[in-house]
Amino acid sequence: MSARPRKVIVIAAGRGKRLGVHTDERPKCLVDVGARSILGWQVEALRAAGVDDLVMIRGYRPDELAAGARALWPGARFVENPAWQTNNILLSLACARDELDGPVYLTYSDIIFTPAVARALADAEGDVALVIDRRFRDIYEGRTEHPLEEGEVSDLDDRGRVRRVGKRALPAGDAHGEFIGLLKLSAEGTRWVRDGIDALLARYAGREDEPFQRAARFRNAYLTDLLQELIDAGRDVVPVTIDGQWREIDTNQDLERAVALVESGLADWSAS
Repeated sequence: MSARPRKVIVIAAGRGKRLGVHTDERPKCLVDVGARSILGWQVEALRAAGVDDLVMIRGYRPDELAAGARALWPGARFVENPAWQTNNILLSLACARDELDGPVYLTYSDIIFTPAVARALADAEGDVALVIDRRFRDIYEGRTEHPLEEGEVSDLDDRGRVRRVGKRALPAGDAHGEFIGLLKLSAEGTRWVRDGIDALLARYAGREDEPFQRAARFRNAYLTDLLQELIDAGRDVVPVTIDGQWREIDTNQDLERAVALVESGLADWSAS
């Protein structure tokens, strides 16, 4: 079995405007979902998987982010994304390029997931392993403020590897599942991602407004655009399939539904 990561990088530079007043004075990851903040739920789950090193990419409200993160994890470390208002997830991750130095988890900052999901990912083999929810359609029932078309859907090839992943990667009706925004990289997978970022930064230097993969502009590319680039280059990306057990909190409606979920099943969300 490949070594389990001890580090997680949380991509947390953005504001989260669609949460309205909830993010007027604090970053999105510090918004409360019931008894804990989004980051609090992530910390609970990741510690259950053996993580002991937290790195956060910050941009919006950096001091508030640091205070909130250190209240949960005193040794939390931070990487700055000075262009957070104009770039997106991929270039935010690029700011943490020097932290891509061995096995690591990467996670979006606006998702919550159970300790069971984190443990399943920790146990997974493969150099790049993505958590894929095959019951994602259930989550979109009644989710009127965040349509299914915005999901980072995926399908598999005949070997069971991820073939396509990302927004508009394929019709949602043909998807195997939705990438939830949580993945694991082995030391080799981390090298692929780091080298991929380096190559893209060189290729798009001075050309950040040109298209890349499914992004209309490279500066606004998603992490899944890089993952698709790796897949297209012949790298194996494996799914870690789950059935629910997570939520994205992007809108006020998402927040209300997530609160109801965790409060109705607290045992599932506790690491004990």
